[in-house]
Amino acid sequence: MESSIFLAAVAAGFAYGITPGPGVLAVLGIGADQGRRAGAAFLGGHLVGDVLWATIALVAIVGVHAIGPLVFDLLGLVSGLYLFWLGLRAVRTRPRAEGAARARVRRPLAHGVVFGLTNPKAYPVAVATFTALLSARASLLHWSMLPALVLASLLGGLLAYAILVAAVGAPAVRRFHRRHEVLIARMSGVLFMGFAVNALSHAVPGLMGRRD
Repeated sequence: MESSIFLAAVAAGFAYGITPGPGVLAVLGIGADQGRRAGAAFLGGHLVGDVLWATIALVAIVGVHAIGPLVFDLLGLVSGLYLFWLGLRAVRTRPRAEGAARARVRRPLAHGVVFGLTNPKAYPVAVATFTALLSARASLLHWSMLPALVLASLLGGLLAYAILVAAVGAPAVRRFHRRHEVLIARMSGVLFMGFAVNALSHAVPGLMGRRD
């Protein structure tokens, strides 16, 4: 496997792990309310779901490319549009009602496992993110790369979670999250929209017959 493909998969795993979505926003809330240990336990459990969904997403991406570039470009188009829709929703986030409290999580590790495995957005976001960052190298993907791609995505996810654990318990981060929760959600929306533009920039030329 070329190093560029491995690094792209690491970047995809990192982006999937650190880009604020339901899981990241949940750990920021848990960390703000209950501290770093609870946040780390939640992420440790959530990683189980991340590995599962990233593996399934990579199987789908490699399988789709094996069928042909047209199907891969269609997947990229759908993924890009989906990411843009998620980003638009996040950008339009509104503040919670005044006085609304976040429920305390009693068993963060178990909660993280369940959250990671059952989050309905996990699979489509994984497919969209990995498609966006691997689409430029789509012609080089094949089944023998799958174990290395999964490993690379896991390394990227672990790096993302290490950064989150280091940050989530810091007093300044906890204060910032409580004060700017809506801003964080809106910034995550901008990131999703950026990934969407990247995915569409590779999918649309291919569908129009102008792939380089």
